[in-house]
Amino acid sequence: MNENFKSGFVAIIGRPNVGKSTLMNHLIGQKIAITSKKPQTTRNRIQTVYTCEDGQIVFLDTPGIHKAKNKLGEYMVQVAERTLKEVDVILWLVEPTTFVGAGEKHIAEQLAGLHIPVILVINKVDTVEKEEILRSIDTYRKIYEFDEIIPVSALRGQNTGDIITSIFQYLPYGPMFYDEDTVTDQPQRQIAAEIIREKALHALDAEIPHGIAVAIDKMKRRPGNRPMVDIEATIICERESHKGIIIGKQGSMLKKIGSNARYELERMLESGVNLKLWVKVKKDWRDSDFMIKNFGYDKKEI
Repeated sequence: MNENFKSGFVAIIGRPNVGKSTLMNHLIGQKIAITSKKPQTTRNRIQTVYTCEDGQIVFLDTPGIHKAKNKLGEYMVQVAERTLKEVDVILWLVEPTTFVGAGEKHIAEQLAGLHIPVILVINKVDTVEKEEILRSIDTYRKIYEFDEIIPVSALRGQNTGDIITSIFQYLPYGPMFYDEDTVTDQPQRQIAAEIIREKALHALDAEIPHGIAVAIDKMKRRPGNRPMVDIEATIICERESHKGIIIGKQGSMLKKIGSNARYELERMLESGVNLKLWVKVKKDWRDSDFMIKNFGYDKKEI
């Protein structure tokens, strides 16, 4: 191993829907975290690993820091805020704007006193003029003393290489935490559930996705020469009316979700996939500690 090898943990934080998962997926070079235009897509702290000759970066993609409206929201915020105290570098993602709202001010307050290098990443710069980016930089400089500010477009891969270079400047010298071929610590079942949830997020109306979760009931590889994995999963929603929308007329919506999920699951598993989906109603599951834990969001882990 290179004697100048560096390693450490980097948190990606920011308000919901600023592109944290898109950026992490791009930096890693493959899809780990689900992405959606709808906010609060990421619910757990997703850990991914970037390894090169110079070192290893373990990225923690946290849920967006926001004002919680239920117990699931409280869990998500606690995960994000605890992560800040456990890392070597923080990437704070924002959009190019001159308006700093209460959410951004709250994040700045959380960072104050941590004494951890903070890199401001201004994402989505492909959507505005250069003058707007410069004004945005000036605006954010007034609320926090950043170690670096990097304008990027995570979607288009613009300037994202500068982020890796910058991170390594602040990481300590140290060994690998994971084998060099490790990309994530997420179990396949959890990634499968997230892929199905993502396809539902893309297909459904705005008011429904916040109230859904996905449970993998069965995931088993068939014996034999032809690779095939049988997956049975249940989409959980909060209302009977939502169940009807998720299933759709003559099952059309559920079929669409399943077809889109199957395509991505086959790519991930490098195998054929026989996917069966069901829909169940669990009223107000986001306010039930038992239900939250049952769907994989365990407060003991934060």
